Amino acid sequence: MRNTGTESRQIAVRERQVVVDERVALHVRVWPGGDGPPFLLVHGLASNCRTWNGVATRLHELGHAVAAVDQRGHGLSDKPDEGYDFPTLCRDQLRVMDALGFDRPVVAGQSFGGNVMLELAHRAPERVARMAGVDGGLIELSRQFPRWDDCAAAMAPPPLAGTPAADVEEWLRREHPEWPDDGIAATMGNFEVLPDGTLRPWLGRNLHMRLLRALWEHRPSKLVNDLHVPVLFAFADLDDGFAEARRRMAAGVEGLAHVRVEWFSPGDHDLHVQYPGQLAELLHEGS
Repeated sequence: MRNTGTESRQIAVRERQVVVDERVALHVRVWPGGDGPPFLLVHGLASNCRTWNGVATRLHELGHAVAAVDQRGHGLSDKPDEGYDFPTLCRDQLRVMDALGFDRPVVAGQSFGGNVMLELAHRAPERVARMAGVDGGLIELSRQFPRWDDCAAAMAPPPLAGTPAADVEEWLRREHPEWPDDGIAATMGNFEVLPDGTLRPWLGRNLHMRLLRALWEHRPSKLVNDLHVPVLFAFADLDDGFAEARRRMAAGVEGLAHVRVEWFSPGDHDLHVQYPGQLAELLHEGS
């Protein structure tokens, strides 16, 4: 698939803080209006809601109200000490849906966010019209790392705090030359830029590792067969050390009547940044 981006036109996006728990509010970007079913979009681990901007813009153009959420601990959302488990993360999203008046939205999550949305669809199928995992949803790290210590050592976040923001942006552009400029800018939103020009991740290392542990403990393979909503899994055809795991995940669900599998090639893990227009069109199908 070729990256055509999204059409360039101004859309009024609203910024909201939605209270989901005592002293916890989540930052939400809302593209209001539209006659089609609403969409709720959730980012991956250590990411932020702005990475969905291109997809959300196109979905809005196709007639949908859209909300993209900074999960707790991320971006401009509050960063409490507790609540970094799947039941709480799902409850957070249900309360966002309630606050926005979203009746049975299509829920989509990238990477770790896909696993959150799959868990949500399993826990509250009556609240969800459809579910999509964007290079995520079926991540089961325990298969690749049977021991948590091995997973923690291999997947701990790099020590980026104190790195010049300009250096990180240059690296992103070098590694992803096909990404649109607004996708690069949105990905830089994973970090707080300090007055001296250096950055630090919005998600602190301690919370990152707690969420990684929750993901390592998650068992989506035990849930997907029992889902009662249509499901889309969009996989990246990417040789990044997890290619075999992706193929295994896809093979495990391709025979299920309620599951559709699509591949993006060449594809990056951040498909929603790389192919915003095409991904939005795919998510729109069937709505």
